[in-house]
Amino acid sequence: MLYIIVLCWAAYYLLQFDKVALHLKINAYVGNPVIDTFFKYFTHIGDGIFAVLLGLAVLISNVRKGIFILCTYIVSGLFTSLLKNYLFDINRPHFVFDYFVHEAKVKYVEGVDMVGLNSFPSGHATSAFAVFTGLALISNNQFLKFVFFILALTSAFSRTYLSQHWLVDITIGSIIGTIAATFFYFIFMQGSKFQKLDKPLFNLKKS
Repeated sequence: MLYIIVLCWAAYYLLQFDKVALHLKINAYVGNPVIDTFFKYFTHIGDGIFAVLLGLAVLISNVRKGIFILCTYIVSGLFTSLLKNYLFDINRPHFVFDYFVHEAKVKYVEGVDMVGLNSFPSGHATSAFAVFTGLALISNNQFLKFVFFILALTSAFSRTYLSQHWLVDITIGSIIGTIAATFFYFIFMQGSKFQKLDKPLFNLKKS
């Protein structure tokens, strides 16, 4: 439900403003040293290496859940990579503002390496929502579900805050990640087909 609310909020702004004007509104909040530093480092939880390490950690604890998380990340990541590298040719905010929109100045966070191409959709947003939505789906703790959602949302937003992506990039990335997590949840976690894998990795050979 929280995700639907946030998605509706994002859709409202995406329909009301063009992506340049919308990015400038978000960029106006950049400049606080504490917040800048937070997003500079927090954005890395959307990295592929973080997703793989997290998936492997779950795999050690429970093979079935680990395979679910890793498949969700890998498939959603490959799909997003296909879209951004072969089907869409969208420039990132850094490239657009530095080379095309000269009348507006964007504030960047010091120490962040800026990328100019392959903006749509956001791989980090896809990864974060794939992994953390997956973790939320297999968790029985309502508080943890909320925490996982906040982690995914904050990681995705960091990409726009750091001017690495437009809002539409992270919105579509989050949808891809969420759909992938839901799809593979029904494949791996529903029913008894993979129930024999419901055990720690090192106990897999035991009856």
